Amino acid sequence: MSAAIHATPRADARPTPPPAGPRRSYDIRGMTCAACAARVETVLGRVPGIAAASVNLALERADVTFSPDAGAPDDAAVVDAVDLAGYEALPRAEDPRERRLAREAREAAGRAEFRQTALVFAISALLTLPFMLAMGVMALGGPHLLSPVTELVLGTLVQVIAGARFYRGAFNALRGGSANMDVLVALGTTAAWGFSAVMVLMRGHDAMGHLYFEGSATILTLVLAGKLMEARARASTTAAIRALMALRPETAVRVTGEGAAEREETVPVEALALGDLVRVRPGERVPVDGWVMAGASSLDESLVTGESLPVDKNAGDHVIAGTMNGEGVLTLTADALGEDTTLARITRLVEAAQTGKAPVQKLVDRISAVFVPVVLVIAVLTFAGWLIAGGGAEAAFVAAVSVLVVACPCALGLATPTALVAGTGAAARAGILVKDIETLEKAGHIDTVIFDKTGTLTEGRPAVTEVVAAPGETADRVLALAAAVQRASRHPLAEGIVRAADAAGLTQHAADGFRSHTGRGVVASVKEPGGGPAAARTVRVAVGNAGLMTEFGADPSALAAAVGRLEDAAQTVVQVAVAAEGEPVRLAGLIALADRIRPEAKAAVARLARHGVTSRMLTGDNARVAAAVAAEIGIAGWRGPVLPADKSEEVVRLQADGRRVAMVGDGVNDAPALAAADVGIAIGTGADVAIETAGVTLMRSDPRLVPAALDIAAATARRIRLNLFWAFAFNVVGIPVAALGLLTPALAGAAMAASSVTVVTSAALLARWRPHLGD
Repeated sequence: MSAAIHATPRADARPTPPPAGPRRSYDIRGMTCAACAARVETVLGRVPGIAAASVNLALERADVTFSPDAGAPDDAAVVDAVDLAGYEALPRAEDPRERRLAREAREAAGRAEFRQTALVFAISALLTLPFMLAMGVMALGGPHLLSPVTELVLGTLVQVIAGARFYRGAFNALRGGSANMDVLVALGTTAAWGFSAVMVLMRGHDAMGHLYFEGSATILTLVLAGKLMEARARASTTAAIRALMALRPETAVRVTGEGAAEREETVPVEALALGDLVRVRPGERVPVDGWVMAGASSLDESLVTGESLPVDKNAGDHVIAGTMNGEGVLTLTADALGEDTTLARITRLVEAAQTGKAPVQKLVDRISAVFVPVVLVIAVLTFAGWLIAGGGAEAAFVAAVSVLVVACPCALGLATPTALVAGTGAAARAGILVKDIETLEKAGHIDTVIFDKTGTLTEGRPAVTEVVAAPGETADRVLALAAAVQRASRHPLAEGIVRAADAAGLTQHAADGFRSHTGRGVVASVKEPGGGPAAARTVRVAVGNAGLMTEFGADPSALAAAVGRLEDAAQTVVQVAVAAEGEPVRLAGLIALADRIRPEAKAAVARLARHGVTSRMLTGDNARVAAAVAAEIGIAGWRGPVLPADKSEEVVRLQADGRRVAMVGDGVNDAPALAAADVGIAIGTGADVAIETAGVTLMRSDPRLVPAALDIAAATARRIRLNLFWAFAFNVVGIPVAALGLLTPALAGAAMAASSVTVVTSAALLARWRPHLGD
């Protein structure tokens, strides 16, 4: 199992892309459909100095990448270009405080706009109600209830009050050289209202039965109703990112001085510096990432990590900004502020994923860019076709208006981004962060998951279980020497040895000349203090595996029987060799450590298997330990011991066999494998480099989140496909039906509103996803 594997280049390997320039984000106002987003994206792409632009209709946001050689980003050029296109662009602030204030202003403006739209809808609905009642009576065989003049007055009021926003949107779009949903609605309703008004003026009472005021009024009212429902549903899909942004408190209690001179002062979070002492009282949110210096409490981390139960915190534990303090008082020292906090990183990851675009969305964007002009052509051809076929001007007019109204591109533009926002938001609430849309797409097709053992399938905190001393040595000396060497290491085994030495109260020897031998162990010089007649002396100490012992010159066979016994019990054995000046190198003893398997690991592997995903395990431990751990968890395929480079080679080997591979790890040595895998999944409590390299980050060390991550990725991809099906279905079916005269303008308006509401509601249902963590 531990034979070397030689990597072969992947067939689909791509050259490293050129370095990207600075990025800026802008809020875009005035967009109403996919055609708007496509137009803004096209306009931005033509601005000199802009290398790429991506516009998200659901978030009403544009992300612009400037060319590296274009100099400083020119916000004015972006704003002017968007303005000429008929929309408004507002640069997003860089300063965290300004960004928060700007976000609050946007949210307030959004709430005000929603209230205004609701008021306009209420007025429009009241004015349209007589039309609806009249149509109901006529459908039952009753007489006309409204006179032509009454219809003209009611229809005109609705056209002016409810149609104003569509006229503004249409004017801005046409002024910018494009056509959007507002153009279709404005044209269709104006044509229906204008035709009817002319009929009333020309025929008076005789126009009864040939008027379409109810059509134009109903269209506008239904479209407004659809906009309201769409806005409410869209708000639910973006709830996760808003909740994350609202977690960090605006102020903190800074502690200065000591003892009787200790003083507390409430300051803005932005005024804190690294190393400041911060006090958090019961019921308050933690303002910064930091280490607990004093106090004990339990923190609710559910909104940050997805962990449902409170987590106990004592002196020496790490806390995360945005978590809620329980019943105790904590004093902590700040080690990350502002944009460097875990919460800020989470927010950036979620935002990055939500603003991405699936490959299918690029096709939708191309369709949306020409959709409205094509619909206008179809409407003209419909009108002409009915006239040529002898259907009469009125029938031709009704069919053409119905085509204009039913063909709304809103659903197309919202199908992908709303599902993406809802899916990534639901994942974030569960403690699963997806870096981008490409990762989300790949994660839904994974068939093999490789787990790193230490810190992933196990708790990553090995504890010393036994010390075996060679003849002439003592267990205390073996442990003290090993701890002296390992204090400079951050390896989990090293930390376990140091903890055991400290717990036993052993003398802390000084060590220098520390040297790491990757994959084998460490060597250092240790100064042993003298005692009694013995003088102090310096010895070279090697701590590692049998390979390092041989390299160091010690004979590992002296304690081979003890090594076998311990490894058969699934314990990791660290060997300790000593070389004093003038004396031969000899094996001093063994230190056995056991890393407890995470109780959730077996359930995670079993759940992956039920979904047809194969699990494998890689470890730096020897084959006996690897086999014992794999057998207990239920993993058939494993390799051990492996060097860090072997992990990425194993990923490449499986990919060459046609497997789609996800790598799960938490350490620095996992980063190459995480980068090589189709999807890298980092345990969030691990090293920063692992988190930055991976496409998915799990905010808590629960292996069951691995199948949950694959599940939400697949669910989001399915929802995107379903939404696109509905969006295309409404148009593919609706336009021909309208062209054939089988839809009245009012029914066309209802179908148009229903298409957007269906798509957005479908995405909102995805926001209710919760991970299944049971067996």
